[in-house]
Amino acid sequence: MARPREFDEEAVLDAAIECFWLRGYEATSMRELTDKMGITGPSLYNAFGDKRSLYRKALAQYVERSFRDRVRRFEGHLPPREAIKAFFDEIIAMSLKDPQRKGCLIFNSALEVAPHDPEFQQVVADVTKQMEAFFYRCVKAGQLDGTINTGLSPKDVARLLLGVLVGVRVLARTRQERPLLEGILRPALALLDEPDSATRR
Repeated sequence: MARPREFDEEAVLDAAIECFWLRGYEATSMRELTDKMGITGPSLYNAFGDKRSLYRKALAQYVERSFRDRVRRFEGHLPPREAIKAFFDEIIAMSLKDPQRKGCLIFNSALEVAPHDPEFQQVVADVTKQMEAFFYRCVKAGQLDGTINTGLSPKDVARLLLGVLVGVRVLARTRQERPLLEGILRPALALLDEPDSATRR
């Protein structure tokens, strides 16, 4: 009979996320992981497999706690245009409050791991497709309720917003400047407005 685990799996995965998020995949050693997670090497291997398997599970938990959590909180609870704005406002606020300038583990993975690992290429691609789909749904819903410019292609705008998200996340790692990050977002949000909405706002 297998012995029950003597640790909280979500808590130790959170600790692993912190290690990978701060130092990256390659620079994080197994010793650093076990120290941060508060478990032994054998326990880590028994519960999560090797370092690569642990990284995959940590990334999945990060996606659930960050991107998917935002979608759950904003989509359907705010008007579509406001859901898009709230999504970005929260990311910018978090980026400006991050003294270690860790950025986003998803896009960090896209830059560090995915180019050399087909599995992680697919993992990151799937998440970015979900991001694009969130923006697409918001744009379509906003066009239906009259709050977003109906002359725009929802698919093109969704991809533009995805590009804005990548830009904000990457630039915030080296230029933690509110005017820069908000200045990237502002024209994209203005594009969403109906042509005559400027006079109404």
